[in-house]
Amino acid sequence: MLNGLLLVEKIIFTLKEYKMNIYVGNLPFNLGEENLVEIFEEYGDVTSAKIVMDKLTGRSKGFGFVEMDDDDSAKKAIDELNNAEVGGRNIKVNESKPRESSPRGGGDRDRRGGGGFRPRNRY
Repeated sequence: MLNGLLLVEKIIFTLKEYKMNIYVGNLPFNLGEENLVEIFEEYGDVTSAKIVMDKLTGRSKGFGFVEMDDDDSAKKAIDELNNAEVGGRNIKVNESKPRESSPRGGGDRDRRGGGGFRPRNRY
């Protein structure tokens, strides 16, 4: 009985901590994270905003993520901001989905990878 009660408490705590993560794509390259926060704050409290940057050039990759506490506010922001014009571009806004694990690099579906040096068996 105690284990079941702890599990229920853990689920409730997890649900309270849930924040909706929103994908925002086709962003103008000169848009900053503070601008992204301003856009979404019209719909509710923004927990965080992150624009993904290219590691080599330090420039924006043109997409980012916004995290909001309230599900209803986040859904309203998604509905109203999807295809909205920001800085001359129509942004794409939808609920972020977790990345599916996929093998890096080339290769086929049996996860052997691809490319690289493989010694030949000559004899």
